[in-house]
Amino acid sequence: MSSSARPLISFQETKRISPAYDGREFGTAGPYEWVFGTLNCEIDPDSPRNRDIALLDLAPRNAGGFVEYETEIEILKPVDESRGNGWLLYDVLNRGTKRAIQRINTGPATNMPFANEHLGTAYLLERGFTVVWSSWQGDVPAGAGRMLAKLPVAARPDGPYTGASREEFIKDARAAIREDTIEEVSDSLFRYRLAYPAADIADASASLTVRQNEADPRQTPADLTWRYLDETTIEIEHPANFVFDRGAIYEFIYTARNPVVMGLGFSAVRDTLSFLRYGGADGTPHPLKASYRKALGFGLSQSGRFLRDFLHRGFNADLAGRPVFDAVMPLIAGSRKIFLNEPFSQPGRFSRQHEDHTFPGDQFPFGYADQFDPVSGRTDGILNRPVADGVCPKIMHVDTDSEYMSARSSLVTTDAEGNDVALPDNVRLYLASSVAHGDYALPPEIASAKGNTLTYGTLTRALIDALVEWIENGTLPPSSVYPTRAAGTLVDPEIAAQAFPKIGNAEFPAHINALRLTDHTSMPPATGQQYRVGISAIDSDGNSIGGVPHPLLIAPAGTHTGWQIRKAGYAQGELFNVFGSYWPFAATRADRLRDNDSRPSLEERYGSEQAWRDALAEGLAGLADEGFLLEEDKARILERAEAGYFTTFNFI
Repeated sequence: MSSSARPLISFQETKRISPAYDGREFGTAGPYEWVFGTLNCEIDPDSPRNRDIALLDLAPRNAGGFVEYETEIEILKPVDESRGNGWLLYDVLNRGTKRAIQRINTGPATNMPFANEHLGTAYLLERGFTVVWSSWQGDVPAGAGRMLAKLPVAARPDGPYTGASREEFIKDARAAIREDTIEEVSDSLFRYRLAYPAADIADASASLTVRQNEADPRQTPADLTWRYLDETTIEIEHPANFVFDRGAIYEFIYTARNPVVMGLGFSAVRDTLSFLRYGGADGTPHPLKASYRKALGFGLSQSGRFLRDFLHRGFNADLAGRPVFDAVMPLIAGSRKIFLNEPFSQPGRFSRQHEDHTFPGDQFPFGYADQFDPVSGRTDGILNRPVADGVCPKIMHVDTDSEYMSARSSLVTTDAEGNDVALPDNVRLYLASSVAHGDYALPPEIASAKGNTLTYGTLTRALIDALVEWIENGTLPPSSVYPTRAAGTLVDPEIAAQAFPKIGNAEFPAHINALRLTDHTSMPPATGQQYRVGISAIDSDGNSIGGVPHPLLIAPAGTHTGWQIRKAGYAQGELFNVFGSYWPFAATRADRLRDNDSRPSLEERYGSEQAWRDALAEGLAGLADEGFLLEEDKARILERAEAGYFTTFNFI
């Protein structure tokens, strides 16, 4: 059977909203419409470009010898596509949810952004982008507008495929990696839903351990018991006075069956974009009428990690060797990739300091250029395959301080010993200083400080404009801005800890998410030599330096960090996920002295709100001149500044 140079996809439209947003006109693109549909896909498991997909050889085949799967697709495009800017912006779904409109447009968090109030700044529409979403992950829960890929299950010729699988969970349900995985029956009894069914619920080799913190030894206390309720659910019981608190880590290792061929997520994105850009088989209905010159792959957090792995594994070349993405924009991914293309993968999981620390997806290579790693003994780079295939995109990689603390961002630009290494010419990297991974509402019983609500929307909009100019006209974008050893802005954690100001009882974290060489073939994983991971230096206020300052930190009104510490009762002192913290400045000198605060007050810094607004205006002008802030965003921030220090900081 010969492999096809075209993806074998058929499109079926299921719904259309035209025009959308009450017929509102957006820039020169005019009114937009939503198109909804399904993609029925076939993939040749014998094609050289598909052979690296884990377990694909064990997926069921149709009469033609192909493997079938189905994805959902949604498209937001100009009604008259010829009025658009000629770009497809592909928003890689994050656990089945849309993120581009929320994070690029600074819109509200919704997976169904179908009303005018969901559009935020409407940047993407005003610029004329066609925005595309399609499902790629095969284990997201249904509902709330999430998009799920229907992927096949691998099986051996003589029966189910089985193998070792590992789960970690924290009793606090908010920390669960998959929705509704934990059900608390009482203070001492709870249930956990497994990612894959057990091969045999009578198997005595399955084990449950508990440890208070990640680095602690695993324990099997006599008063901790568990049992299978069914093949996908275990029930755990411990005494009411259990020595471990609600932040303790439970680990369950068992023999599972029926792994989903999750690695098809990579080919699903590759083949969908190829279909949209270059067309399918003759006569196949197509959801787009216009020809699109360029495609931008956008992803953040999980989907940013997806894009880095997508490039590393060679999926940016379609079946005919043509480029899938001309530009790729991974945000808040750090140095990680994704736990996707492996048996019994769980792509929602990712390493943090306390949770899921040793799950796959965080090992070498970290940087974009080819590099030798003395820890693993390997030589590789994220872009080696795209370079060899002649389809290397231009890249803008954006991280926040959370990624330096929790996602080893420094390894993208340093070697294993922490020394600076150069970025390739086609890569730009930016740190959004003192911004956190997300502006989440934090549970006060766990978080020791207020949450950091600053985000990276203004920076992202300016960079997308620059990225388009870079590709369309060869205009170089702003130079990379990130912490380096040479500049003294990339430091070891203990150096930043010494510089942290006195803010009441607040303390700098005792840990970051460190990294060791990890062998995932053993259960639990075995760890070896440690990498040297740096973080951003901080100023006397505790705000980070070495990156692009957030517009509202040009004239700060408080300390914003990319880390949050857990309270007593919830693994005290450990990092709380990838959340950030915020401590406002005191209003007056008397207030800060009363509160044991070493940071100058607002009164001491600025004297008046007008003086603060003047300082802000001057700083914003500088950011705009450097290409890190659009003029329309500058005007929007200054307008909000008229309301005062604190209401302005609600603008994210």
